[in-house]
Amino acid sequence: MSIIRVTKEFRFEGAHSLVNYDGKCRSIHGHSYKLLVTLKGSPQKESKEPKTGMVIDFSELKRVINKIIVDKYDHALILREDALLAQEILDSYSNVIITPFQPTSENLIIHFAQLLNRELPSFLELYSLRLYETTTSFVEWFAQDNQ
Repeated sequence: MSIIRVTKEFRFEGAHSLVNYDGKCRSIHGHSYKLLVTLKGSPQKESKEPKTGMVIDFSELKRVINKIIVDKYDHALILREDALLAQEILDSYSNVIITPFQPTSENLIIHFAQLLNRELPSFLELYSLRLYETTTSFVEWFAQDNQ
């Protein structure tokens, strides 16, 4: 049995602020996020199946990631629940996400890994995530580091 890793890239725009941070990121600001999702699995071997030879159809991977991450976080304002005026902003605007955690890239990638691990079919394993906050800055999550 051969193990293969497949990766797909996704992009979305988002804004956040970091409560009590001691720098510019304390203010509401935006990012052009890029998310790389890598799954691990074996190509399907059933010769009569339409997906034979694939670990996962990229269109299916796109459907899953869009449903649980991109469609929700694209053009969203992400605020920690104790951010000043968080509830008022949530009540006044659409596409506001309130989190119990500081919405850093590090915490977002952990959250995304948790969401994906609940959603993926049992024959696939989430291998890694890479989340770019800017073109030169990214965070990574690896399953092997989080077992």
